[in-house]
Amino acid sequence: QLQASGGGLVQAGGSLRLSCAASGRTLSTYFVGWFRQAPGKEREFVAASAWSSGNTYYADSVKGRFTISRDGAKKTVYLQMNSLKPEDTAVYYCAAGTLYYSDYDRAAKYAYWGQGTLVTVSS
Repeated sequence: QLQASGGGLVQAGGSLRLSCAASGRTLSTYFVGWFRQAPGKEREFVAASAWSSGNTYYADSVKGRFTISRDGAKKTVYLQMNSLKPEDTAVYYCAAGTLYYSDYDRAAKYAYWGQGTLVTVSS
């Protein structure tokens, strides 16, 4: 089970840190990813991390502004979001799954999902 938290309302240019805590399982063999879905739009990839190797991947739209990291002891993955823009407004979901490296940005390949946390960036 994945539990996402940390969303809220922030002004453009501000920062938020999202957390995704895993319970009942280890993440050591998984990819962990963040996806987002804005109103009226499809869910899109934001960032992912291969837990075992530490490799990280980002969507072009967030590269340089967002950072995915993990705390193994807490079985928690974080998404640090800086320089937020109004277009970052969305419900953010964390996900985990065992997948090929080439599939890191494909939502359908992730087996486990958190409930989503809303991020609203005001202009």
